[in-house]
Amino acid sequence: MEQDSLDAQTPTILLADRQMGAVIESLLFVSGRPLQRGELRKLIGVDEEHLTAALAALEYYLESQQRGIRLQRLGDQVQLVTAPEHARYVAALLGLPMTAKLTPAALETLAVIAYRQPMTRSQIESVRGVNSDRALASLIQHGLVAEVGRAQTVGRPALFATTAEFLQQFGLTSLEQLPHIKPPEAHAEDEEQPKEQESEE
Repeated sequence: MEQDSLDAQTPTILLADRQMGAVIESLLFVSGRPLQRGELRKLIGVDEEHLTAALAALEYYLESQQRGIRLQRLGDQVQLVTAPEHARYVAALLGLPMTAKLTPAALETLAVIAYRQPMTRSQIESVRGVNSDRALASLIQHGLVAEVGRAQTVGRPALFATTAEFLQQFGLTSLEQLPHIKPPEAHAEDEEQPKEQESEE
């Protein structure tokens, strides 16, 4: 009975996708750097749909088998990284600090960028309501945020977004894994609900 429920939870992965996923794993391992999805499509001769299915198969396999590596996706880039749960062992081997020491202002700035990226400096400050130069400089220095382009507005201000290092530091394999946050309107509705029920009584 338990096996039936496990089988029901396991996604249907075609053998061809698993094999293609293994090819991608080999390419990422040998490259030692992030590869663009376009590079992968060209190297293995598949279209975007088949590449997406193969990446999903590889990602599922690495996680379900509790392997020591994970597939990390950031924008158009794909790479292999160490499993987040093994971070302290890797840090000990390399003599690295476990996490970057960030001020509350830097953490707040990082959260704003993570959920609304890419953003200009003025957009970040508009959300926070304060000057964010120092916090942004700290995030860039720690490699958690980087300039990713220029906005198509007057003056063409720089656009900032989180990096692959950000994902690794916070134990994520993609931005889709960020905790879901309710918009402020939803919180307001939740708070008003009990009051309405009380008045009805």
